[in-house]
Amino acid sequence: MPKLHQILPSVVLCTVAADLRASDTTSLQPVTVTADRTEKPITAIPNTVKVIDKEQLDQQLAVSTSLLDSLSFLVPSLTPPHQKMSSNGVTLRGRTPLYMLDGISQSTPLRNGQRSAFTIDPAFIERVEVIYGANAIQGVGATGGVINYVTVDAPQSGDWLNRVNLELTTDNFESDGTHYKASALTGKKFQQTDFVFGASYQVEDLYYDGNGEAIAVDPIQGDIMDSHAWNLFAKGGLDLDEHQRLEIMANYFDMDGDGDYHVVPGDVAAGVPATSAEGPGEGEAPYNEAKNLSLTYTHDDLGAGKLTLQTFYYDFYALYGGGTFATFQDPSIAPDGTLYDQSALSSEKYGAKLTYVRDNTFWQGFQVATGLDYLRDKTYQELAQTGRIWVPDMIFKGWAPFVQVEQRLMDDRLRLSAGGRYENVELDVPDFTTVASAGNTFVQGGKPTFDDWLTNLGAVFEVQPGLSVFASYSEGFDMPDAGLILRGVNTPGQSVDDLVDLQPVIADNTEIGFNLRHGNFDLAASYFWSDSDFGSRILVVNGIGEITRQKTEIEGFELAANYYFESDLVTGIAYSKLEGRYDSDQDGSLDKDLDGRNIGPNRVNLFAEKPLTDSLFARIQYSKLLNRKFDGGLPEHNFDGYDLVDLIVSYRHDQLGNLTVGVENLLNEEYITYYSQTLTYVNDSTYFAGRGRAITLGWSKDFN
Repeated sequence: MPKLHQILPSVVLCTVAADLRASDTTSLQPVTVTADRTEKPITAIPNTVKVIDKEQLDQQLAVSTSLLDSLSFLVPSLTPPHQKMSSNGVTLRGRTPLYMLDGISQSTPLRNGQRSAFTIDPAFIERVEVIYGANAIQGVGATGGVINYVTVDAPQSGDWLNRVNLELTTDNFESDGTHYKASALTGKKFQQTDFVFGASYQVEDLYYDGNGEAIAVDPIQGDIMDSHAWNLFAKGGLDLDEHQRLEIMANYFDMDGDGDYHVVPGDVAAGVPATSAEGPGEGEAPYNEAKNLSLTYTHDDLGAGKLTLQTFYYDFYALYGGGTFATFQDPSIAPDGTLYDQSALSSEKYGAKLTYVRDNTFWQGFQVATGLDYLRDKTYQELAQTGRIWVPDMIFKGWAPFVQVEQRLMDDRLRLSAGGRYENVELDVPDFTTVASAGNTFVQGGKPTFDDWLTNLGAVFEVQPGLSVFASYSEGFDMPDAGLILRGVNTPGQSVDDLVDLQPVIADNTEIGFNLRHGNFDLAASYFWSDSDFGSRILVVNGIGEITRQKTEIEGFELAANYYFESDLVTGIAYSKLEGRYDSDQDGSLDKDLDGRNIGPNRVNLFAEKPLTDSLFARIQYSKLLNRKFDGGLPEHNFDGYDLVDLIVSYRHDQLGNLTVGVENLLNEEYITYYSQTLTYVNDSTYFAGRGRAITLGWSKDFN
């Protein structure tokens, strides 16, 4: 693969591969992105950036109420999720994305629980910002990119925001395949204050596959099926004067499994998926609980620049399914092979982000953005049924000053950017003793540290109006799943400081491409490659994850094109191609393909949409996931692709409100999910079929 960073010194930000949409093709309003810390227009950012607005998001939610699932069509290089309460195996450009809520990290990098995408109801999200590729813009965790959920604000017009949404979904019109959801929002901006309050409640029963069989509930990771969820959201603001503002945001999210069904194992070898049957399984049903709180102060005219200070608190707890796994056994508690247990993950973090941006600093067109971030993250994992600590308290402390500069030249047609972020990290782990299956081994605690500059460089050049080209390189970092490493230590005499595998994963993202808009046609394309000399791959042995550190390289190509007809018909295509290799025997040579847990399928998405009348709108979309063979893997883990078609029809009426009918998997395709086809540790109980035809009827209305 090319090594642009051997020619250019370090680089962060690249293209505008956004899937542009507009009802008026003659005028596109500038889109501002907040996830890169500088609130720049999307056209000024030398990164691949996609902003999914409320209208686009609602369309996808009409065919899938899961927030993570709804992003799959709009972000083709995001691995298709497996329709569960988990982002297990979901990657962006082959690496882990950092999930954020209003700039607050939702990820748990010290013990990745794969639940970070399920911490807020989409009813309270105004837009989703996606920054592709490894970067250090938001600190730890963004080796694949950033997915930032931006919450709803009170209307700036001063009108009331009073909104009610109701949804009813049926899977094949089965009696136990009925699901419903209700949400409500209210808010208003007064002279100096504003507020938004919201609440939602959702109940999910069984999903059915294209063959009319009940899909199996996930016995370990947890499931959206057979669950209920509720969410309380609040945001309030106070304008101290014309330049200063205080804003507070609070969100409480709870998704609980009901435990009304258990798994009937299938047969992986015969291609028979697992199913569900009525009756509770063992143990307590899995659940998610997430609490977010932030306080933000802004001053938009301090020394001719803008100051933003955000403080935040995030508390997350997740319970997973269990079993009589060998790892859970302890003869001092119960006879070997009989002890049932299930794990739970706790992560509590708080911190602050200080950012100051000043344009025309020193001379015209020279922008400086600087700041300082602090993060403290305390994570542990327990075996909930017996109260044993499986992973000890791990306290991550990180300070990171940063500076980013941009120079605009040639009447702003050329933008050159560069910057660096100095990460200074300490991981504090006390003395601990592993569980019985790891030999009750004593491990001496320690405080391994990491400090390094993560740098970036990028350029965007407007060749002519409507055509821009770009090139960039950026570095990002993540902690390996330290919990997996620590809980499996079974050799006496080890210390945390000596465990070399705790060294961070540093990944880069190099990208070149262009963005074209000409008349009624727009086209964006980019080619990227990403290296990590000391990567992190998860292997699953006897049902339990283990870490292996290996060199990895990923490259890919992305394309998005739309055409806006004079008849108001809009058509579009998006294509994503990914390839990943790793050094399996650590001899310096990349000898095998990354598997389905680490790399997504190549994919083609097509859509066509049109207002049929002033009130009636229709959209049809088609997604083709292409076959993939993994070089160096077993043939049974190759991927047989599948095709999915969705339909959305909406009707708007001033008095009645908005009515929407969404049909997921319109042709009732029978398929096995990408997750179940490609992940090497899938067994007869976790071999899942994909969801068949599901019809959602939605109603929403805004009241003044």
